[in-house]
Amino acid sequence: MRYLPLTEADRSAMLERIGASSVDALFADVPETARLAGPVEGLPGHAGEMAVERHMTRLATQNASAGSVPFFLGAGAYRHHVPASVDHLIQRGEFLTAYTPYQPEIAQGTLQMLFEFQTQVARLLGCDVANASMYDGSTACWEAIAMAGRITRRKKAILSSGLHPHYVATVETMARFTGDAIHYAPPALVAEPDIEALAAQVDQETGCVVVQYPDILGRIGDLSALAEAVHDVGALLVAVVTEPVALGAIRSPGAMGADIVVGEGQSLGVGLQFGGPYLGLFATREKYVRQMPGRLAGETVDAAGRRGFVLTLSTREQHIRREKATSNICTNSGLCALAFSVHLTLLGEKGLRALAAENHRLACLAADRLARVPGVSIINTSFFNEFALRIDGDARQVVRDLAAKGLLAGVSLGRLYPGQSDLAGGLLVAVTETVEQEDIEALAAGLEEALA
Repeated sequence: MRYLPLTEADRSAMLERIGASSVDALFADVPETARLAGPVEGLPGHAGEMAVERHMTRLATQNASAGSVPFFLGAGAYRHHVPASVDHLIQRGEFLTAYTPYQPEIAQGTLQMLFEFQTQVARLLGCDVANASMYDGSTACWEAIAMAGRITRRKKAILSSGLHPHYVATVETMARFTGDAIHYAPPALVAEPDIEALAAQVDQETGCVVVQYPDILGRIGDLSALAEAVHDVGALLVAVVTEPVALGAIRSPGAMGADIVVGEGQSLGVGLQFGGPYLGLFATREKYVRQMPGRLAGETVDAAGRRGFVLTLSTREQHIRREKATSNICTNSGLCALAFSVHLTLLGEKGLRALAAENHRLACLAADRLARVPGVSIINTSFFNEFALRIDGDARQVVRDLAAKGLLAGVSLGRLYPGQSDLAGGLLVAVTETVEQEDIEALAAGLEEALA
């Protein structure tokens, strides 16, 4: 296919139609500091294929892959072992798709997978119904707030201080264009999540309260009382789960009264992959299903009475009038959802519980060992496989120093909350089944040396 560029007349006509003075005006929302004034300095104009391949290979060797060094990074993206059979199965022709079927009834394999995926997600999150996935956890979080606003007809959302700051940033970005009032304050390095403080903020103008479970510091709180307080004023409780493996060990948010449960599904079947593509989970109560964004695959029978699968609900802007659509998210993360479903199927309920138990066991071993390091104290009284440390000094610099020595010690709160001096000594440590005892000893020794 030939590339046919637009003419100046075409550009002028389109700019006039949308009311923009120039192409540059389309970038008004991008900060000046983030814009390039010209070509990137140092980049060659062109090179041969072999030269480019050699250069990119040299650059790639500067990265430390997750499995090559002791690895304790988490904060919403977790390293778990993904069986080789997952990659094999997701490449089968009846399933393989990174996108969403536009002639859905033809793609019976894909639709059946989505149907099973929805069932797994609904059971895992403790809800009646789940959609066929969304882009990632942060956008699913915003969609939950927008959905709560449609149901309650209120524009106020209260966000827990324990909500991941990247999720908060996504919410605040979208709320700029919808007029929603977002109430949020960063967390404090304290042992318990802010459940009681959230309940105290709820009033008759509140549309929803958003709480992460376990939260950004790894803390686990009982959401039952919060759900009751939220429901008393006619609002909805939105729970966010960034580590779905935790639900093999702890009670689901839906079972504690959450009305909408969203999250990030990356932990199951999907590698870290430099931050994406990932997988948004979205589930809710059956009575709210028509306000749920995204697509819903359903089971039916054909004219001959044979079992078949269809798109039951697809309230998105491409299928119906735009002003009636529940979301502008146009697709589901098909391949990542498939990987999630295959991995969870291979585990089964017993396997998921065993995996969760092993994560928690190793995390407890790590917490006990690190608590004996001079200058380190454990913040949490409860956690699953991730917990927060308070260390003497700047945790961000400690992480950099240890990374230079081939040890990925965790995620510093100074990185997540720049400018928050009271969090500068905070360090998040995630421990999954991929961590070995010698890795824990290496982390303890590294911290002892760095804090000496």
